[in-house]
Amino acid sequence: MAICVGMLRLARLRATGPGVLGTRAVLARGWQEARLQGVRPLSRSKPGARSLGLRRSSLRKRGRGKAASSEHTVSELERPSGVDKAASGLLSIGLCKGDRLGMWGPNSYAWVLMQLATAQAGIILVSVNPAYQAMELEYALKKVGCKALAFPKQFKTQQYYHILKQICPELEKAQPGDLKSQRLPDLTTVISVDDPLPGTLLLDEVVASGGKEQHLAQLRYKQQFLSCHDPINIQFTSGTTGRPKGATLSHYNIVNNSNLIGERLRMHLKTPEESRMVVPSPLYHCLGSVGGTMVSMMYGATLILSSPTFDGKKALEAISKERGSLLYGTPTMFVDILNQPDFSSYDISAMRGGVIAGSPAPPELIRAIIDKLNMKELVVAYGTTENSPVTFMNFTEDTVERKAESVGRIMPHTEAQIVNMKTGTLVELNTPGELCIRGYCVMLGYWGEPQKTEETIGQDKWYRTGDIAVMDKQGFCKIVGRSKDMIIRGGENIYPAELEDFFHTHPQVQEVQVVGVKDDRMGEEVCACIRLKKGEKTTEEEIKAFCKGKISHFKIPRYVVFVTNYPLTVSGKIQKFKLREQMEQHLNL
Repeated sequence: MAICVGMLRLARLRATGPGVLGTRAVLARGWQEARLQGVRPLSRSKPGARSLGLRRSSLRKRGRGKAASSEHTVSELERPSGVDKAASGLLSIGLCKGDRLGMWGPNSYAWVLMQLATAQAGIILVSVNPAYQAMELEYALKKVGCKALAFPKQFKTQQYYHILKQICPELEKAQPGDLKSQRLPDLTTVISVDDPLPGTLLLDEVVASGGKEQHLAQLRYKQQFLSCHDPINIQFTSGTTGRPKGATLSHYNIVNNSNLIGERLRMHLKTPEESRMVVPSPLYHCLGSVGGTMVSMMYGATLILSSPTFDGKKALEAISKERGSLLYGTPTMFVDILNQPDFSSYDISAMRGGVIAGSPAPPELIRAIIDKLNMKELVVAYGTTENSPVTFMNFTEDTVERKAESVGRIMPHTEAQIVNMKTGTLVELNTPGELCIRGYCVMLGYWGEPQKTEETIGQDKWYRTGDIAVMDKQGFCKIVGRSKDMIIRGGENIYPAELEDFFHTHPQVQEVQVVGVKDDRMGEEVCACIRLKKGEKTTEEEIKAFCKGKISHFKIPRYVVFVTNYPLTVSGKIQKFKLREQMEQHLNL
């Protein structure tokens, strides 16, 4: 695995011994250079292995493949010296197996380093949205009891250190590694990944400390007690409605899912030149951290992080200058890439395929990606964070029509069934119902929320996705809707209940309902339908200004509509689907 961040030249992947891949990463200007040695890929299935086996004529399917499921931990799959030192360093500063470390920032080499180092040390990585403001950050850190937090000083207008100080004023005068915070009592260790800052440890110093033999020996000893069923990552998702929940994934979840994603992408058959993966997707999402980092690590591919946050022009520059052959992204990202005004000036001759996932993709977009980006081996992937994440995916050789009209077929070692939402019985072929998943990929649970875990995962181990799907007799699945009200804006999950709670803090707001309305570019946009208190007046611009600096930019409503009432059921419940229809008509969408 080689990593290129910010898109600089990469050294060639080189074999260093039987079954061992050596890698070198040359990083962006001003970022450190890292050498990762001895990356060993997981054993893979034989070329040509198929992964779909149909079970019964009803809608319960089980994917089968020649690749056996693995019980390895991440630490058993790769032993790069740079990651070993970082893992050892984290243990040397007092972190222990099971402690939670939050990684808060845009895509960077440090993000990848922390992802792999925490896994090596048995520490649980908490993926924190880099756009979080103080209120959201406090909720996330408290929710899972983070003991450590790592971040850069600043990115663009997001001043991470100053945001943290808003909820942790003790930081500035704290002894590094010995923080005592009233509002964040679990947080003791703050790590700056770039600049020295008061009260923080510097990442370079943590890694240097980990290079001492006594600390490396401690790491090797503790790794003997790691289990593939230990938690490795917590990713925040509400899945449907309400405040974000911490979906907890194990080594077993992530190692197997990334191996099977790579198998279906036919990574085991690709040359190094065909294995240059451009990933503009955020690493705090599973598509980037599992589909990107872990797949590239396990198959010895080059990982190219085209920019800290998504930038369509930078993605094209990475493809052109770095001879990218694979591209990951959400539908919105691909739309932006295709619509770059100077698109035709870039050299895309090395492109072969990639993955589109994160939200439903229009068939016309799939066809445009394949034709204009030369991505004949493009695959559509479907899944949820709670499923590690991918459960359905095309084969690279599927027809364009199949890719445009479905999310592919079930992954190996995974079961899927489509059930009637009222009766729970299996539906017939080509009949809509709720999609349920069972198998190795299902999360350990929501961190600290056993009741919500039980509501989602039954005693029979079936995970209820909340998505409405249909499946044909060949096993191709199509997602036709969502049973809940979650908004997916450009691949970002937005939870109406969270925004409604926030808007209720506005002194002039009496009531608010948030819905998603259709948008050609983003898929959906946020629409806030606000009922003001009697006698109060405000404007759309003032409401948006109220949001800035308090909630993530992507959650700020595109539309603010002032209403006097909402459509109700006989029992007085708000009918959000009718409200959404009203808003789309009102906005001429």
